[in-house]
Amino acid sequence: MTLRPLSIAAVVAALAAAPAIAADTIKIGIPVGLSGANSVVAPSVVQSSEYAAKEINDAGGILGMKVELVVADDNSGAQGAQRAFESLVYEEKVNVLISMETSAARNAGLPIVNRGRTPYIYTSFYEGRSCSPWMYVNAWVPEQQVAPIVDHFMAEYGAKTFFLVGSDYAFGRGMLEFTRSYVEANGGTVLGEEYLPMDGSDWTAIISQLKASGADALITSTAGGAPNVTLTKQLRAAGVDMPYGNLAVDEGTAKSMGADATGIYIAASYVTGIDSAENKAFLEGMTATFGDDLITPNDLSVPQYEAIYAYKAAVEAAGSTDPQAVIDALDDVSVTGPRGTITMDAQRHAPLTMYLGQVQADGSVKVIQSFENVDPGDQCPQFAG
Repeated sequence: MTLRPLSIAAVVAALAAAPAIAADTIKIGIPVGLSGANSVVAPSVVQSSEYAAKEINDAGGILGMKVELVVADDNSGAQGAQRAFESLVYEEKVNVLISMETSAARNAGLPIVNRGRTPYIYTSFYEGRSCSPWMYVNAWVPEQQVAPIVDHFMAEYGAKTFFLVGSDYAFGRGMLEFTRSYVEANGGTVLGEEYLPMDGSDWTAIISQLKASGADALITSTAGGAPNVTLTKQLRAAGVDMPYGNLAVDEGTAKSMGADATGIYIAASYVTGIDSAENKAFLEGMTATFGDDLITPNDLSVPQYEAIYAYKAAVEAAGSTDPQAVIDALDDVSVTGPRGTITMDAQRHAPLTMYLGQVQADGSVKVIQSFENVDPGDQCPQFAG
């Protein structure tokens, strides 16, 4: 952005029109797991952030201000998140936090967000019911994601018995608690439910229990990234061959798994095959920007891209970067992007179109069925209405 000298009168007039804006740069803080469990997916999240910032800056910024990204490694966990959030909020003094993170990292960072009164858009699918006066969520929750997989297994494969495997933290347990309830409410039975620590990588004992159980289908909920890779690789090596639904794998991670991912069922709010002008333009722009270095856009990176635009829309609606004004505006703004039109007005969560898909041999996802505008259900009733 090129700045022209302004007269004192012009400066005074500008400040009067937008008293909360005191600089020519808007800082967006991105705490993300560059190391740890999320290191497999974090690079795609950073790329989508960079692309959104480039588009916005090329178009003149936000209220004429340039967007600057400040990325901090949260190590995919609680301790790293505390350091990252403290640095971003109190040292970098970012205007907003927008991030895909593990639930452990999010939970550790929220007290700092609340204390610092910093707007926070959480862009990762998660176990649901995390609420803060300073947080909005634009990704899916169990009420939107579990049913398509379970219903398909019951209808297509006649599955009646299920085995559940997860990473032992808030996301893994929260997702599988909902899955167990949904399976049982629909006449199925859960024969086993086993967990490994988030940084665990030896699934041998759990796979043995799975094979001995005689279950009709497997559903897993592991930390996004590395645990998905190790578990799937070991399942294939052990000859496990049953309907397999993964509640945490994204299209980008599936591609990185190679042949091991073939046949996995997923339910996602984004797949690269969405046939819309917005998604085609997004993919073309990402390819032109990153070329051979492009990491497959996915259900963790695309919400990040859209959230940056949601923040832009909120600032423009408020006419200010004032934190409370932005929070109030986020409830009303909509963004039309690769996933369609997203509005975070359902108790600070978003109705989403969901896609049931199956990973193909080339890592792409074949869409089997879509479900439009699935409601997130009762998440944060204190923000209803």
